[in-house]
Amino acid sequence: MAGLVPAIPIRRAQCQLNRDRRDKPGDDGERLVNSHKTKIAIATGDPAGIGPEISLKAALDPAVRAVCDPILVSDPGVIARHASACGIAADIRTIGRIGGADFSGGKLNVLDCKQPEAAKLDFGATNPIAGRASIAFVGAAVRAALAGEVDGVVGAPQNETSIAQAGITFDGHPSFVARQTGTDENNVFMMLCFGGIKVAHATLHQSVRKAIESITRDKVTRVIDAANKTLQQMGIAAPKIAVSGLNPHAGEGGLFGSEEIEIIKPAIDTAAAQGIAVSGPFGADTMLHMKGIDAFIVMLHDQGHVPAKLVAPNATIALTIGTPILFSSVAHGSAHDIAGKGVASATAMIEAVLHLSKAGRRSAAA
Repeated sequence: MAGLVPAIPIRRAQCQLNRDRRDKPGDDGERLVNSHKTKIAIATGDPAGIGPEISLKAALDPAVRAVCDPILVSDPGVIARHASACGIAADIRTIGRIGGADFSGGKLNVLDCKQPEAAKLDFGATNPIAGRASIAFVGAAVRAALAGEVDGVVGAPQNETSIAQAGITFDGHPSFVARQTGTDENNVFMMLCFGGIKVAHATLHQSVRKAIESITRDKVTRVIDAANKTLQQMGIAAPKIAVSGLNPHAGEGGLFGSEEIEIIKPAIDTAAAQGIAVSGPFGADTMLHMKGIDAFIVMLHDQGHVPAKLVAPNATIALTIGTPILFSSVAHGSAHDIAGKGVASATAMIEAVLHLSKAGRRSAAA
């Protein structure tokens, strides 16, 4: 489709091979970045929104620097402009390749993804230039992860209107990452993490009518499998998963709909037969109160997003699950109304980086 960054499929073995080589000299004699910490690429999102600001704040946060080596992926002019406008002091080092990163003395490395027009945009502008730039940033970060140069990617908020004005098809990070990694989009899902709760979604950004039509036994089985594998990757050896129904009260035994009986329960049974500790379906309005559950699975976008944004409006992270790379983003938008003012909260961005750093360490050790 027009404007899409070409997908670059790559085998996990090649990712691991490149990761193993990161601490060896490159062909040009330059020493690659050390591998004692996880390397997290932060794609700075919409250049007219708060993405660059919260990316800067997250990359400079002491807790983040203690556990990983963050690398911003952006246009250096965009970063400099936001840093100046928001009063953020940073020792910025522009690099042309991940191997040129230098983390000594608190340096902030910016992988140069040239989008010079984006640095001239007014804060808060909805513009195709911003849309193209934001997709270029995240595409470059994903390619670095595919090549094993970084252990994971965190994406700052996009502005879907700007992306659409640029003629680029984008319906959220999960499907975008799927295309970039050569993964079947049907096997990629979103898991929200907030306040110790993890919620994976069977469907996301589509009309409710289409979402309901797309819920099949196979889809529910696949999201259960993806959630189980992600939890294991995060260090939970035997995850416990609970699955919601689609209808009120999970259909109340067929009184309020038959999808639970015909689709969701059979999918749960299939996953359980494969050795996954999964139960349900439960009413989506009460399920999140259950104790001893490592992840919940819901059928519709709002079944998971509404409680997340009520409980943790500025601290919810969104993991993309089911792809060969670790990818996380935040669950809030580009906040054009406060862009460039220095008041944006980086809490969710910091949580996303910390969460991914932990998962990256466990993945590398596996």
